[in-house]
Amino acid sequence: MVEAVQQVLVDVLKVPSHDRTVRLQTFAAEEFAVGPQATENYTVVEISLYPGRTLAVKRELYQALVQALGAFGVPPQDTKFILDEVAPDNWGLRGGIPGSEVSAPVKKLEV
Repeated sequence: MVEAVQQVLVDVLKVPSHDRTVRLQTFAAEEFAVGPQATENYTVVEISLYPGRTLAVKRELYQALVQALGAFGVPPQDTKFILDEVAPDNWGLRGGIPGSEVSAPVKKLEV
């Protein structure tokens, strides 16, 4: 499931494939309160990212995640996705450098 979510991030959000910080937490039924309509496969995906993606990209992300999780028996109605858009200044990266000061690698365009 971790690899499936990572692949969606790469495919839809264009996250570099080497940028990997995906965590899976599982909870026993008594440790996680959900509504009575939820099954034991209820899944929440929280993604922290820089702001700026369009609603169209977010919709594509949600649908791709539904498809990816479906392969693990998670019904579409048992999914919840939360995007936490964090300003680049609020990320400390590469030894404590603000994300706004970290340059993204330049991609060469193929002609």
